[in-house]
Amino acid sequence: MGTIFLERQFSPLDILVKNFFNTEEEFTTPNNRILNHPVDVYEDKDGLYFDIACTGLNKKQVDIKVEEDVLRVIYHKPDKDEKEDVHFYHSGVAKRNFNLGWKIARRFELAKIEASMKDGLLKLFIPLQPESKPKKVSIK
Repeated sequence: MGTIFLERQFSPLDILVKNFFNTEEEFTTPNNRILNHPVDVYEDKDGLYFDIACTGLNKKQVDIKVEEDVLRVIYHKPDKDEKEDVHFYHSGVAKRNFNLGWKIARRFELAKIEASMKDGLLKLFIPLQPESKPKKVSIK
């Protein structure tokens, strides 16, 4: 039985099935992979931060919606290209649709969300609720 290297992203189940049937054919992963959008999410003592890649987009093309405790960031690619008279020799900047959503914990104040966009990077900041910040308790 041959060794399967994890160069490609195989799940443990994929490897188990491959080893169980011991097929000699090349083992390929399914083609319907979900493409993840480049996002950084981090937290510090002040609140929650999102850095979302929006290469080639401007702030009018991106929608930010807050529905109860869910934050959504949405971009829908137009059906037609905006520049009809332009012939592209190579198009390397992918402007794909995205609909990103996160359920935000109640300790963050979604009503005071701040958003800015610069150099193709959308930055969101959600502050902590004042009562959820750490408090020092003195012992009597």
